Amino acid sequence: MAALPVPLLALLSLLLAGCGGPGAAGQRRKEMVLSEKVNQLMEWAGKRSVIRMNGDKFRRLVKAPPRNYSVIVMFTALQPHRQCVVCKQADEEYQILANSWRYSSAFTNKIFFAMVDFDEGSDVFQMLNMNSAPTFMNFPAKGKPKRGDTYELQVRGFAAEQLARWVADRTDVHIRVIRPPNYAGPLMLGLLLAVIGGLVYLRGSNLDFLYNKTGWAFAALCFVLAMTSGQMWNHIRGPPYAHKNPHTGQVSYIHGSSQAQFVAETHIVLLFNGGVTLGMVLLHEAATSDMDVGKRKIMCIAGIGLVVLFFSWLLSVFRSKYHGYPY
Repeated sequence: MAALPVPLLALLSLLLAGCGGPGAAGQRRKEMVLSEKVNQLMEWAGKRSVIRMNGDKFRRLVKAPPRNYSVIVMFTALQPHRQCVVCKQADEEYQILANSWRYSSAFTNKIFFAMVDFDEGSDVFQMLNMNSAPTFMNFPAKGKPKRGDTYELQVRGFAAEQLARWVADRTDVHIRVIRPPNYAGPLMLGLLLAVIGGLVYLRGSNLDFLYNKTGWAFAALCFVLAMTSGQMWNHIRGPPYAHKNPHTGQVSYIHGSSQAQFVAETHIVLLFNGGVTLGMVLLHEAATSDMDVGKRKIMCIAGIGLVVLFFSWLLSVFRSKYHGYPY
């Protein structure tokens, strides 16, 4: 092959330099694709805080590179025929979290919130070998999701505040959760104060009911039962009411781990604790009351029966959660 003249070589070099070479062209194409993806996500996020995705959108915007943004995806099954009560509860909290980020002054294109419903993207569930819902996953800006990028729903619950802490751990994006106004609490407090005020007004000359030991004891007992059953844990963690296996349809009301619980579980434990307490009260009354012997015997037998029955049920719940029992 004949050598090219020097001027022609110089011209060719200038043209390649001006075009940036194949590597620069590929980089520009990559930047253009990334810009299109970000613009598309920003447009959708402007209309809806949680972007609904099917299989095609998920593969193109979440799985396929390039990507310089993180995507938090909730995999769920919200259609009525799926009968996933937990999915609906988790979706409400997820919407609160996404809205708190979308309408905050710190909102950027660094992170987006998306959702894949099973009936709209069953191929995504198959691709990820996912067999339960709801599930939250973080798809980071670089690399593949790690173990910590899957949210531990059964342990941490699905409260928006807990999800926000997890998002901060995985993405360094701190979201201040802003809940819509809830007037139920102030209304109930106002109603309670109105009832108390009405009683004081109607019985202003006789306030002995305020010194009623039985009434105060009953109120204290209700408070203790509520606290010992785990109601405060529910308030902080926001666990699901129960869990339904999507394959078998079996509903679990008792969590299998000693590190978590369901809301239904606290109601069951409260009922069992109440039964034991009632049995102890009957035993005390049988021993100290002035009733005839026959009635006291009946109360004693009933008290023993309640204590044995409900305490054995409590023990069975404990055994199912603490697999090392007996020790």
